[in-house]
Amino acid sequence: MSLNLNPHLKLSLAMLFTHETRQRLARNRSLQTGVVLLCILLVAAYLGPLLITVDPLVVDFDQILLPPGPGHWFGTDDLGRDVLARVISSAALDLQIAVVCVVLPFLIGTSVGLLSGYIGGWVDALLMRLVDILWAFPFYVLVIAIVGSMGPSVGNMYLAFTLVIWISFARIVRGEVLLVKNAEYVQAARVLGYSHLRIVLRHVLPNVITPAIVFMMADVVLTILAVTSLGFLGLGIQPPTPEWGVMISEGRNFILDGWWISLFPGLAIVYVGVTFALLGDGLDDFLRPKS
Repeated sequence: MSLNLNPHLKLSLAMLFTHETRQRLARNRSLQTGVVLLCILLVAAYLGPLLITVDPLVVDFDQILLPPGPGHWFGTDDLGRDVLARVISSAALDLQIAVVCVVLPFLIGTSVGLLSGYIGGWVDALLMRLVDILWAFPFYVLVIAIVGSMGPSVGNMYLAFTLVIWISFARIVRGEVLLVKNAEYVQAARVLGYSHLRIVLRHVLPNVITPAIVFMMADVVLTILAVTSLGFLGLGIQPPTPEWGVMISEGRNFILDGWWISLFPGLAIVYVGVTFALLGDGLDDFLRPKS
């Protein structure tokens, strides 16, 4: 029994395992390091709660503000809850929110950018004026306004980030489409009588998607910072659910006597930022090799 693979897919798979590709991956230290850090993060986020025997929601007034040490490696907070258990428990939630809040805008923005750049004319003018209007407002002002008016919840955060972030992807993809839509290989596809849908999906999209993918890695970091900022302001995940921004906000009142309450969730945010920054830099070098 043989698989009838698409010729383009066969070519892509063949290129993936070429000697040159393996050499480029071996030299790409940023991508390698980012993948290792991401694997550690995923293991901690999704397997960590199974290994931690302490309930992150249990209040113990006999264990209030214990410094880091045996038994409580990250210490305890003002209610006696284990900080390590809370940091690990909130990792999966923050990652889920960040990924969803980036993937949905990526899909919407890429589609709008393709449509606007390829069709042009009044469609391009209309869509870009909408993008310019939204672009004129500061990012955090729009997000806070949407979440504040609709109320703090995970669903409202998804909606707010999707409505705001897609414009960045639309601008990036549209600019790339304008550069390639009159290229010789696209003109050849038109001469051969290919449909516009086939030209866009097979000839234009693969050549314009790389900058959007690289930006998506950086946008995950910015989204996590925005999610934790909303939690810090009381507009994100609501207590007692563990969330890094909420934990930092709760620990600011005990910064002298319980510095560890805010320190460790802050370090978790830095870790995620470094991880996706390395992934983005590595993907940029791999997908757009510089001569």
